[in-house]
Formats: sequence, structure tokens, C-alpha cells
Amino acid sequence: MSELDLTKLIFGRLTLESIPYHEPILIVTFAMVALGGLGLVGFITYKKAWGYLWHEWFTSIDHKKIGIMYMILAIIMLLRGFSDAIMMRIQQAWAVGDAAGYLPPDHYDQIFTAHGVIMIFFVAMPMITGIMNYVVPLQIGARDVAFPFLNNFSFWMTTSGAVLVMMSLFVGEFAKTGWLAYPPVSGIIKSPGVGVDYYIWALQIAGVGTLLSGVNLLVTIVKMRAPGMSLMRMPVFSWTALCTNVLIVAAFPVLTAVLAMLALDRYLGTAFFTSDLGGNVMMYINLIWIWGHPEVYILILPAFGVFSEIVSTFSRKRLFGYASMVYATVVITVLSYLVWLHHFFTMGSGPTVNSFFGITTMIISIPTGAKVFNWLFTMYRGRIEFDVPMLWTLGFIITFVIGGMTGVLLAVPPADFVLHNSLFLVAHFHNVIIGGVLFGMFAGITYWYPKAFDYKLDPFWGKMSFWFWTIGFYFAFMPLYVLGLMGVTRRMNHFDDPSVRIWFIIAAFGAFLIAIGIASFLIQLVVSYRRRDELRDETGDPWNGRTLEWSTTSPPPHYNFAFTPRVHDMDAWWQMKEHGYKPPEEGFLPIHMPKNTGAGIILAGIATVLGFALIWHMWLLAGVSFLALLAVTIGHTFNYDRDYHIPADEVAETEANRTRMLANHV
Repeated sequence: MSELDLTKLIFGRLTLESIPYHEPILIVTFAMVALGGLGLVGFITYKKAWGYLWHEWFTSIDHKKIGIMYMILAIIMLLRGFSDAIMMRIQQAWAVGDAAGYLPPDHYDQIFTAHGVIMIFFVAMPMITGIMNYVVPLQIGARDVAFPFLNNFSFWMTTSGAVLVMMSLFVGEFAKTGWLAYPPVSGIIKSPGVGVDYYIWALQIAGVGTLLSGVNLLVTIVKMRAPGMSLMRMPVFSWTALCTNVLIVAAFPVLTAVLAMLALDRYLGTAFFTSDLGGNVMMYINLIWIWGHPEVYILILPAFGVFSEIVSTFSRKRLFGYASMVYATVVITVLSYLVWLHHFFTMGSGPTVNSFFGITTMIISIPTGAKVFNWLFTMYRGRIEFDVPMLWTLGFIITFVIGGMTGVLLAVPPADFVLHNSLFLVAHFHNVIIGGVLFGMFAGITYWYPKAFDYKLDPFWGKMSFWFWTIGFYFAFMPLYVLGLMGVTRRMNHFDDPSVRIWFIIAAFGAFLIAIGIASFLIQLVVSYRRRDELRDETGDPWNGRTLEWSTTSPPPHYNFAFTPRVHDMDAWWQMKEHGYKPPEEGFLPIHMPKNTGAGIILAGIATVLGFALIWHMWLLAGVSFLALLAVTIGHTFNYDRDYHIPADEVAETEANRTRMLANHV
């Protein structure tokens, strides 16, 4: 075997030219990231915290810690995804008429793709999964999720996908194909480089994590509710989590299949989606949207649940129309699997198809509207406390209603023909994803933060973040509606007509305001930590909450509940307080709990290496890492040392400490 063949076998397509040392922007970025990374590693080493992080966090299978780690991942990726957004906004405001802007077209396309992929898969999804992971077991009175090990594994697989996306910035390139990678642009002929392969394997690996997390939470909600908690006594957030996870289990296998077929097209030339051997691009578009449009509802439903909890808590009254909230959630879940068919509109389908799926897409707005009215009726004559979570909720209602109405407009086929390929569509989906999902997540973080860390977030910086985000949103995206109605095409990086520039400058100003909103949120976290003694909550119930998670200490003990609660009402904790509930002081039993394990992070680490090898066609490394993946998986199945008992006296001591703390606050 020649030396060349051996090099190719080991390194595949990876050469020194693959490292972008001739791109000054990327080199500077890489240097900053590398210095930041080394600084962090140095700090952790100096503090001798590696052992603590490994034993208490990285290998943890406690749903609460995994939920927090999901949130940390989402916030890190938000910074990366938003930096891409800022770069695009500057380019669009600059590149008008004779000015070419500062980004070459292929760089712009990469940034465009990365922004979409990161914001949906690695910001919105981890936020949703993180908040469900943390809250759902506590709300339903469970001690953990159904499959604790899978929970840890899911998180690290999602992280593995995020790592691959980040690597693409410095080794090779990311896809230039838009965030859904439509063929034939993503085919091997048009995209011979590694960009699309980075896209495929990052999403495949992260998708495994999301799918397993969906299965896990679905089984948890169905099988592990506290005695007395029938489905119609379940908190609305847990209901929305149930429906979201049903959608995840239904939709994500489709994404896995369609990306596997795209990979086969690229690696083996199977021609599923290329017309040269009888394949069809339309099939890809339909398959990707079978996942893509339900994904929007996967993201928004938990946010609806968050708002339901907040409105009820801060209005100091029971949620208006509980049953209609549940039915509305279920209707949205069912319909979300139909409305993806409106993507046929722009593809030459007949009038019957257009009218049927246009109507179904409009109908999905009815249960959403019902939810909005239920929140308004809950607020009506309530003693509303305008705390930061409530501000996010009000900002959401106004913003989301606008986004929803523009969505209904896009469900009208003639309007859709004109507007779908314009910036109007971009404004619409940012309207619902930011005004709905992101506002919901910030509201949820503020609301449950004292539960996770025993102190509230600083309200001043919370309000700063809210106002900059909200005003920034309107400045950033309302001009895009105007541009869409002017017929300005989306996905463009240069515009000939100078009259559009002013609108892009306003939009760039809006993005700058949002940047201040993100900075305010990060400052809020730091300031709150420094002021934690002033902001401390020792009761475990800082908002006078209504559901079971507020019945525990903050943060909850490993076991969540010393005794499994018995539920008699929809607002279980509120009802317990009304009846003068006192925490038990004796009769504690040993509690059976699962053990931490490092198998999840090790498997995800090997999966990252496998993904990298497949991207670069390093067949030797791919083979070795695949065998290692199988070996560690099989090895883990023989690990029978998976559980332990918390002794009864330790439980008694923990609960006695809580009783003493509460006695000081009466």
C-alpha cells in the first residue's frame, strides 16, 4: 500500500487546507474561542473542580441537574446563533445598490444555515427539553424520570451535535444550503465539500438525544403521576409537555429517516432526492416538513404551558377554563400533523388540496385563540402582580397574536403564493418563535429559577432584558413585514433597490437592541448570584405557587419527595395549603434511587468522534469508533450496580432541616 493510500485511509478528506488559516475573521474567532476555552479549563483546574463536576454534574442522572445543563447549553449556543444573526443584519443593511457588503456570498450562506440550525436545534430544543426535564417530575409528584440513564445520555448526545456544529467553524465549513438543506443544493454534485455532512451528522446525533428524551418524558408523564393525579388533574404545563413529547416521538423518526436518505444519496449515490436516476426533490421537501412544521408546535406548546402556570400564579386565582386549555392543547397536537401539508401551496398543488390544508392551517389558530382568551379571563378581576414572569407573559400575548395572525394570512393560498418567498415569511416565523417560544423560556427561567437555586433573579435586570428584547423584536422584525409586502425576496444577501436600505438599517438597530437584551440577561445572572443573600428564598414557595413543585425545598432534595404526595385537586399544592398541610416529621423510609454513571458522556464522546470521522471520510477511525460505541453500549448493559438507597435517617435529617427553616419564616 502506498503512503498516499494510507494517509487517505487515516485522514480521509482532511488536509491542512481544510483549516481556514487564510481567513483572518475565522482565525481571530478561533483564537478568541481557544483562549476562552483554555481560560475556563485553567480556572476549573485552579479551583480543583474537575472531580466535583464529573461526579456531581457530568455523570448525574438527576433530572434537575440535567435540566440545568440543558439550559446552560442553550444559553451558550444562543450567543453563537445570535452572533450569526448580527452578522447577517449588518450585511443586509450594508449590501444595497453598488455596495457589496463585507461577507462573500458563500460565507453569508454558511452563516445563514448555521443561524437556523443553531437557533432551532441547539437553543430552542435544549431550552424546551431542559425546562420539561426540570419541572415535569416535580409537578407530577415523581422522584425522577422513567429512564434516568437515558436522560443523561440524551443530554450528552444533544451536546455532541452542538460540538460538531461548532467544530465546522474551524475545521472545514458548514453547509451553504439553508437550515433545511434542500436538495439538489445539498446533493454531492452541488455541495461536494463537508458542509452538508457536518449538517447531517450533527442533526442525526442530536436527534437521537431529542427522540430518547421525548420517549422518556412521555413514559414518565403517563406512568409516574402521583396517586390521585388523574389526567384531568394534571397541571397544564405537564399536559403541554405530554403533547409535545407525543409530537417528538411522532416527528423525529421522520427527520432521522430523511437525513439518512440524504446521507445515502451523498455517500452511495442512491438518488432518493435527485432526478437523474428517478428520484424526486419534492419527496425531500414533503418529508422534511412532516418533521419541520410539527417541530414549531413541539417548541410552542411547552411555552403555552409556562404561561398558563404564570398567569394563574400571578393572578392569584385558578386558571380559567382548565378543560378547554387541555382540549385546545390536544387539538393543536393533532392538527399540527396536518398543517405541514400547506407547504404544497407553493409547489403547484390543485385547488382542492390548497383549500383543504389552507382551512386546517386556519383552524389551528382557533384553539390557540381559545388559550389566549383563557389567559385574559384568568387575569380579569385577578389581583395581578406585575413581576418579571408576568411581564414576559403580557409581551408574549401581544407579540404572539400578531405572529399568529400573519400565520393565518399565509394559510390563504393566493396570499401565500405572493408572500411565502418574501421576507414576510421570515418576519412571521421569528414573530412566533421569539414572541412565543423564547419569551416563554425567559418567563420559565425567571419563574422556576428560585426553585432550582434557592434565590430569585434580580428584577431590575430582568425588566431591562424584557424591555430590550420586546422593543428590539419590533424594531428588528416589523420592517421585514413591510419589506415582504414590498416583494423583497428572502435568503438574499444583496439588494439592488436603494429604497429598501432604510428598512434594513431599522432592522439592524432592532438586532442591536436585542443584543442589549441578551447582555442584560447575562448581567442578571451575575448580579443575582452576587446578591443571592438578599434575594434568598428559604420557603421553597416564593411566588405562593399552586402546583406540587412548590411544595419541596429550594433546590429540591435528590429524592424530590420524602413521601409520594396524594393529589385531590388540579392545583394540588394550593389545595394542600388551604387545608393547613404540614410536612411530615417522622415515619421516613429508605428511598431507592438510581446511581450516577459516566456511560452517557463516554458514549456521546465516541459518537462525536464517529460523526467527525464520517464527515471527513476517515473510514478507519469511523470503523474503530463504531466498534467502540457498540462495545461501551454492550458493556453498560452488564453494569448491574445502578442503584442505591438513601438511608431513612438521612431523609429524616433533610426533612427536619426544612421544618426548622420553615418555622423561622412563619
